[in-house]
Amino acid sequence: MGTFGEYGKYYDLLYREKDYAAEARYADGLIRARLGDKFPRSMLEFGCGTGRYTREFASMGWDVLGVDLSESMLAEARRNCAGIGPGSVRLVLGDMREREREREREREREREIFDCVTALFHVLSYQTANEDVARSLAAINAALSPGGVAVLDFWYGPAVLTLRPEVRVKEVEDKSVKLTRIARPTLFSERNVVRVDYDAFVEFKGDGRIERFSESHSMRYFFEPELEMMLKAAGMEALSITEWMTEQEPSLGSWAAVAVIGKRG
Repeated sequence: MGTFGEYGKYYDLLYREKDYAAEARYADGLIRARLGDKFPRSMLEFGCGTGRYTREFASMGWDVLGVDLSESMLAEARRNCAGIGPGSVRLVLGDMREREREREREREREREIFDCVTALFHVLSYQTANEDVARSLAAINAALSPGGVAVLDFWYGPAVLTLRPEVRVKEVEDKSVKLTRIARPTLFSERNVVRVDYDAFVEFKGDGRIERFSESHSMRYFFEPELEMMLKAAGMEALSITEWMTEQEPSLGSWAAVAVIGKRG
């Protein structure tokens, strides 16, 4: 799972054109379609990152507990979510794979459960090993209240193998810096994983200084039968699997898909 060190400081700049508000409304619509409007508004958000989804959900009235593995990302999230309402926001450092283990160590404390669990912008795909996927799904199941739902988007395997990852260069800037990021992917088809090696160059406009940093993030892509089997092992089931943001059937052109998940039985 990527830890987003230096990357975290520039994450919002790199993704400033991403329409988090529209995507949060879309996810909220998927949740409401299953739960309706007559329910408490508690959400556990795994991989909350810089809090861009978090603030949108809170503005819609959700009481959100945001969890992320990166302190640099959480620092940005605290700034992004300051003063947001009418819902509340709590932000904590944590690993979605460890949540259930932590609960086992705290058996005497009341287990906190939620109406909804979200893990958006491919958080599930950062779980590259089978054990990590299993632990993450078990944690989601343990956190869901009876009748609750989870919304997870992920890299869709048939499209990844059809479209193939390619080298990409992205340039963005604001009043302080100009950032150039080069993403070099390597496909490991025997493991359903793409490793993306990032090289970033940051030019500071004040003094012309240039800094470089590099990070590697491995991403797993999933096929529907594989994901359904993993969900079943975790005590859950896919209520729907559709193309992200369209609710159409995923296709060979659908790099991102979304699953709405409920408890079995």
